[in-house]
Amino acid sequence: MKYELVAGFETHIELATKTKIFCSCTTAFGGAPNSHCCPVCIGLPGTLPKLNREVVNFGIKAGLATHGEIAEISKMDRKNYCYPDLSKAYQISQLYAPLSIGGYVELSNGRKIRLHHIHIEEDAGKLIHQHGDTYVDYNRGGVPLIEIVSEPDIRSIDEAKEYVEKLQQVMRYIGISDCRMQEGSMRCDVNISVRPEGSETLGTRTEIKNMNSITNIAKAMEYEYERQVDLIESGGKVVQETLRYDDATNTTSSMRSKEDAHDYRYFRDPDLVTINVPRDVVESLKAEMPELPSDKCKRYIEELEIPEKDAQLLTKYRKISEFFDKACEGVKSAKSVSNFIIGQIFRRTETEADKETFDVSITPEQLNELVKLIDSGKIRNNLAKATLEKMLDSGKGALDFISESDMAGLDENTVNELCKQAIENNPKAVDDYKNGKEKAIKALVGNVMKNSRGKADAAAVEQKLKDMIS
Repeated sequence: MKYELVAGFETHIELATKTKIFCSCTTAFGGAPNSHCCPVCIGLPGTLPKLNREVVNFGIKAGLATHGEIAEISKMDRKNYCYPDLSKAYQISQLYAPLSIGGYVELSNGRKIRLHHIHIEEDAGKLIHQHGDTYVDYNRGGVPLIEIVSEPDIRSIDEAKEYVEKLQQVMRYIGISDCRMQEGSMRCDVNISVRPEGSETLGTRTEIKNMNSITNIAKAMEYEYERQVDLIESGGKVVQETLRYDDATNTTSSMRSKEDAHDYRYFRDPDLVTINVPRDVVESLKAEMPELPSDKCKRYIEELEIPEKDAQLLTKYRKISEFFDKACEGVKSAKSVSNFIIGQIFRRTETEADKETFDVSITPEQLNELVKLIDSGKIRNNLAKATLEKMLDSGKGALDFISESDMAGLDENTVNELCKQAIENNPKAVDDYKNGKEKAIKALVGNVMKNSRGKADAAAVEQKLKDMIS
C-alpha cells in the first residue's frame, strides 16, 4: 500500500523589535547569561506587563504579507505549563482571538498552503545542559514572537522546505525579522502524519519540536514518515506525542505525550487590555509594505524580460533586488544589469550570508553609469566587464578606468588592420576554421578584441574575419 505524507507547521519567528514584548529589556542576540532580564520578564510578584505596540504592528505586517484577515479585536491569553525555562509558569500568548486569521503561502507548483492564523506571544528562556547540570538563561524570555500556524496542507518534503524558505524570505522582505535559524530567530514545530494514498481521513499526528535547520527538517520528516509507515504496516498504531530530533543519529525520540489546547488551561490574561486594530491603522501599515518577492519576481519576468531563473535569484534577498532596481533606472536593457550582478558580482558574494547582506564595494548608481555607457554605444561589453572588475576591486566609478579614447570607437581601417594581424598571427586557428571547426573563429575574434581593448564590435569583427578568410 502507498502512503501519503501530511504535514502542517507551527513556525515561531522572533520579531526584530529593539525591546521585549512586555518590558524595556533589549532583544539583542547573545550577551552574558541573564543579563537582558528584569523583574517583568522573569515574572517576579507584583510586576505588570505592558504590550509593545511595535509587536502588534509587526504581527499585522506578517498577516498582510501572507494574505490574512487582520482582526479588529484581539486578546492575550495565558498558556499555563510548568517548565524551568518559563519562570512564571505561564506564557502570555493568544488562542481565542489571534491577530491574523487565515491567509496562505503559495508554492512554485501553484499550491497554496493555507494558514489557520498568526498570533503574537512571548518567547521562553533557554536551558543549557553542561556536564550533567542544567542552567537557565532568561535572556530570550519575553522576546516577542509571532507563531504562524498552517493547515495540514503540505504533501511532500520538498513542499515543506519551500514553505519554510518562502516564509523566511517574506518575513525578511517586510523587515520584521532576520529569520536566522542558526540563532533561533526562526524555529519550526513539524506536525506530521501518514494516511493511505487517496484517503481523506487524517492519520494520528506526531509533533517534532524546535527544528532550526531546513536540512534537519527534511531529514526528520523523512525519518518520521518512514517510522510511521513501518509501524502501521507491522500492525502497530501511531501514538500522538511530541518528539525531539537527534541530528547525530538521524532519529526522533519521544519527549512527552502530545498536549491539546485544554491541557494548557488557557484563559484571558487579566493584566493586559484588549487590542483594537482600526481599519485605518491596517491601511497605513499596508502602505508601508515593500513589494513582496513573488510580485517583484513576476514584474521582472513580465515587464523587464528577465528569465525566470534569473528573476528568482535577484529576488531571493531584498537587498539584492533593491540594488538591482536602482541600477536599472533609465537603462535600455535590465538584462545587462542582471547579467553583471548574477555573473561578476555574485562571484564575489559566494555564500548565502554574503548575498543576504550584499555588502558590495560599488553602489547601484555606479553600475547604472557603466550600463548606460554600453547603451550609448560608447563602450563594448568586453570593456565593460573588465572595467567592472576594476570597479569592484577599488570601489571607484567606471569613468575612473575608461578614457575618452576608449569611448571614441574604432574606424573601419583600424578594424581591418587588426583582423589581418589576427589572421597572420594565428595560422592554426585559420586552418582549423577552414577545415570545418566553426569555434576556431572565436580565437581570432578574441585576439582582435584584446588588441582593440574591447573597443571593437565583436559581432562585426567575426563577420569580417569570415569574409577575409573566405
